[in-house]
Amino acid sequence: MDLNPEDGGGSRPWLTALLYAIGIDSLVIGLFYYWFGSADRHLVFLYDHEMGPFVPDTSPFSPVTSSRYWMAGLVAVGAVMVLYLLTNWILGRLSSGYGAPVWWRVWLLASPLLALSIPLITMTLNQPVMTPGIAAQTTIVMIAALALALSSGRLAVERPVDLIWLAFDGLGLMMVLVTLPGLQFLGRWLENGRFEYIVGMTAGCCSGLAWLIFMSVLRVWRRRSIPSSMELLLAGFAVSYLFLPLIHHLVFTDGYRYITDSENFFARNMLLQMAIWLFAIVVSVAAAAFRNRLASSRQELAIVT
Repeated sequence: MDLNPEDGGGSRPWLTALLYAIGIDSLVIGLFYYWFGSADRHLVFLYDHEMGPFVPDTSPFSPVTSSRYWMAGLVAVGAVMVLYLLTNWILGRLSSGYGAPVWWRVWLLASPLLALSIPLITMTLNQPVMTPGIAAQTTIVMIAALALALSSGRLAVERPVDLIWLAFDGLGLMMVLVTLPGLQFLGRWLENGRFEYIVGMTAGCCSGLAWLIFMSVLRVWRRRSIPSSMELLLAGFAVSYLFLPLIHHLVFTDGYRYITDSENFFARNMLLQMAIWLFAIVVSVAAAAFRNRLASSRQELAIVT
């Protein structure tokens, strides 16, 4: 991830960033205009959709439906991330002199128009119009996610192979991040004897940890650079909260292209969600330390032999 990028001064870096910002704003505003302004809301946000006895209310402003509005921001930004990285990778291959813009410049230039247009679209188009609270929540989540989506642009240009390795690292952390929210249903599962759900959640989390161990050994064996704990954590967030919601929207919606609700990715209880994020931080720090120790041990062994 591009945590501390530097580039030259002058107006050219800002102009490049502006061109990207215009493209990003066009894509996001276009998607939101379609989802909230012209598409059938009953299909996009599953109004009055049957979701079983535990979710009896799927009306437009029910908790489950309301979460779909800000999840739409993550889907849109997921599309931005994929196209932004692909564009930078292609340009980096076509021109040896091309350099990706500093992520915060693009974010700074793209955010103001989004901050104005997303509330305007959601609060004025189609029926029912969104409340100020929902519009604000959707906008804030999307703008925050945009920073994450833009953070790896330079990696796509300068070290695309390392970006692929980092994405595979993110898969391991993703399995931890998206399975542990199932803890919020633990009481229900025990009460109804749904032990297979508990086994599935446990297996998913353990598989993620095992995958990170496997990737650690593979990195050291292949002598790949070792990402920091922050880079690993951000990769896990990007895969879990941007790429996965986009894939769900495009592939796993039976052709209806609806927006998923947040409980597929986040815990409803904020304290539980914060605990999951804290656990992810601990895992990232431990994985980075483990990899550095493995690399040091290999170097020591090479010196001895």
